[in-house]
Amino acid sequence: MAPTETLTAERILEATEEVLRRHGPAKATVVDVARALGVSHGSVYRHFRTKAALREAVTKRWLDRTSERLAGFVTEDRDPETRLRDWLAALFEAKRHKAGYDPELFATYTVLAGESGAAVADHVTDLTVQLARIIATGAESGDFATPDPTASARAVFQATGRFHDPCHAREWQHPDIETEFEAVVDLLVRGLRPH
Repeated sequence: MAPTETLTAERILEATEEVLRRHGPAKATVVDVARALGVSHGSVYRHFRTKAALREAVTKRWLDRTSERLAGFVTEDRDPETRLRDWLAALFEAKRHKAGYDPELFATYTVLAGESGAAVADHVTDLTVQLARIIATGAESGDFATPDPTASARAVFQATGRFHDPCHAREWQHPDIETEFEAVVDLLVRGLRPH
């Protein structure tokens, strides 16, 4: 870090991500992060009081990228079924891209997510709220028939877990995974339509 640059939480999180990529979660330390930034470890601790807080923040940042990417589908000016299908496909693609593009960092975040109960719970809640808004819009327009969009959103999220839960990442490279994804989404959409 150049002497004139201000040490911010964002810069620390960026450096932490690089350190995690290089060393993995078991070996990465706050001292490594400080060294990468050219500051003392005390400077890092002024922004993040503990190593656990730093790891929680970097996990939240990683998860928030997916939430932010998906948020645009919620308010698009298209029919709810298309938005739902596109939202689910974008979630699957985002998770699959992270697993394939940077497998070391994905593996690291999988470990960190296991430690970061609050960050993961908040992420799941945010995604479920986004889904519920799409489904509620569909219920209001008559495209979907559901008395409880939030319960339906939770069910859709759980039913598609194979396509976004990191524990299934190895399966995402299977040649038939797209076909299987489409079959599950088709079934869920049919279940939401009025009968």
